[in-house]
Amino acid sequence: MTPRMIALSLGGVALAGVLGFFAFRPEPVMVDLAPVTRGTLSVTIPADGRTRIRDIWDVASPIAGTAQRSPVAVGDRVLAGQTVVAVVEPVVPALLDARTRAEAEATLRQAEAALALAEAQLAEAEEERDYAQSQRDRARALVERGVASMTRLEDAEQILRTAEAAVAGAQSSRAMQVSARDRTAAALIEENAPGSRRAIEIRAPASGVVLALGAESARPVLPGAALVSIGDPSDLEIVADLLSADAVRLPPGAVAKVERWGGPALSARLKSIEPVARTEVSALGIEEQRVDAVFDILTPWQERQALGHNFAVFLRITLWQANDVLQVPVSAVFREGEGWAVFRVSEGIAELATVTLGQRGETAVEVIEGLAEGDRVVTHPPEALLPGGKVAERG
Repeated sequence: MTPRMIALSLGGVALAGVLGFFAFRPEPVMVDLAPVTRGTLSVTIPADGRTRIRDIWDVASPIAGTAQRSPVAVGDRVLAGQTVVAVVEPVVPALLDARTRAEAEATLRQAEAALALAEAQLAEAEEERDYAQSQRDRARALVERGVASMTRLEDAEQILRTAEAAVAGAQSSRAMQVSARDRTAAALIEENAPGSRRAIEIRAPASGVVLALGAESARPVLPGAALVSIGDPSDLEIVADLLSADAVRLPPGAVAKVERWGGPALSARLKSIEPVARTEVSALGIEEQRVDAVFDILTPWQERQALGHNFAVFLRITLWQANDVLQVPVSAVFREGEGWAVFRVSEGIAELATVTLGQRGETAVEVIEGLAEGDRVVTHPPEALLPGGKVAERG
């Protein structure tokens, strides 16, 4: 073989080796990268909630009767002690048939006769008292002049006391007969008689707006029937529905961000947690113990005037927060044996790094050991990525 042919053969082998290297070398895995940073980290609990007015005044009917058509409508502003919010007329007197009316009239005449007798007895008792008093005065004068004994004066005073007691008894008897006469006369009052149906005007017990009406139109009502509800929409609080296991983790005075109500985010602070939980079944059919947590709204009313009673809101309740925290995206960490790990990228090579984690937020997690600020890690590591593998950042 000539030197020329040997050279050509060696060149062909070298070219084949270069082509084979480029043909079979591993392609880098396309990944998303994120830096390890320092900053503020918060651990929050999401919760659905609703607003409610702290003090709601429910106005009820004090008597049985007919509530007239409501003088106010839902949303009207009312002033305490001034605005009439309901008008109730007493029950219509029952109609009397001829027999019942005749009996009532006879009973009334009997009561009037008994009253006349009681007045005559009272007059007689008063006359006897006046006579006994004059006899006592005469006996006292005779005793003072020394022409009558003390015994006569004592007898006169005893008679006077007896006469005064008789007058008191006659007065009581007359009062009883007056009441009996009036009660009997009341049964004969006609429906349209003057003063028979005096309507009662009920005024607002507190200032605010009308939240609900028992009914807008006139209707019969019983004592205690709901007529109108009044509250102040500027005095709102929020009730959040929490798992009991989450509620016990809340620190006193925990702050929360109120979102998804239709306006900018509001601030709120934990006021109290209800002492009794309730059992509810979740959408997955699992029984849960849930409890209400009450929050005060810190944002001024002028910035949330559109928020009303029983509106739906969403809260992010802060459990823990710190500044200057070394953190990494939650999507970058994964289980590795008993601990946690990430893929740290250095010069295009993915290295498996074991990390110690701390507090976990919604999008980031605290890194205690294993990474340094400025390191770049793979987020959402694909299954094809192996330790030591080449990677290239996507897009």
